[in-house]
Amino acid sequence: MTNRRNFLKTSSLAAAALGLGLPEFSFGRTKADPIFKISLAQWSLNPLLFGGKMDNLDFAIETKKHGIDAVEYVNQFFMDKAQDRAYLQEMKTRSDGEGVTNVLIMVDREGQLGAATPEERQQTVENHKKWVEAAKFLGCHSIRINAYTAVPFSQDPKLEQEAIDVCSSTLRRICEFADDFDINVIIENHGGYSSNGKWLAELIRQTAHPRAGTLPDFGNFIMNRDGDQILSYDSYRGVDELMPFAKGVSLKPKVWDDQGQETGLDYTRMMKIVLAHNYHGYVGIEHGERGREWETIEEVRVNLDQVRRTLENEG
Repeated sequence: MTNRRNFLKTSSLAAAALGLGLPEFSFGRTKADPIFKISLAQWSLNPLLFGGKMDNLDFAIETKKHGIDAVEYVNQFFMDKAQDRAYLQEMKTRSDGEGVTNVLIMVDREGQLGAATPEERQQTVENHKKWVEAAKFLGCHSIRINAYTAVPFSQDPKLEQEAIDVCSSTLRRICEFADDFDINVIIENHGGYSSNGKWLAELIRQTAHPRAGTLPDFGNFIMNRDGDQILSYDSYRGVDELMPFAKGVSLKPKVWDDQGQETGLDYTRMMKIVLAHNYHGYVGIEHGERGREWETIEEVRVNLDQVRRTLENEG
């Protein structure tokens, strides 16, 4: 394992420089650099990928064709390839050939941070290690994981703290492993406790590891559904609470308030919140209407680029 780690470190020095965390997101920016960068989350194209109309290996190529030069992978589309170096090399060769930056890997279906038993939680740690190594190989700066837990969802402060305690211990162990690879371990608000901005921010504080961070998702602030009843968290407040720990940002063009109501994203308002935290990294578009995925991705890109130009001029 040590030799493999050394090989990965040696062979990916440039990627390591990008993976050190805050400097990429906040510091070292010149006046010529954009105030934020735009990437594409692979989940935007999930109907095409799951439907066999698009191959994972073509993701970077197709993304570049549509005016975006950075990608965020989803492990579900190459689930059995995390340790297949030939396959990962082909992914990297294609993205490098297009001048496309590999930003992160979104990791799903690898166990709960807050699983019921210590043995299950340790297995969660083990399951994520291969994705840390894959992210390093591809030149990404982070893996995104989920803060799912066996603790039943509740707004009871005691249960909220119990969920934090059990998740933070597991997260810290993944971060300790990832630190050797200069890879960040970031959590997206993704339902349940994690879609409470205050809860997720406290989880990162309690984890107290420099590799631990957040991936604020503008649209993922539904904490619970019970039939037609939706318990949601205000998207603008939630993003503001998560941005101090952000090592990535995920854009959906719909947001939520505290009353379970969904509305269209106010791009300018939200991006001012993001920038107020001195974040200048990637904003990943995660949106694609079924049947017109690329068209709607481009619509969001155009809107986001226009807001960027406006805010740059204001600055």
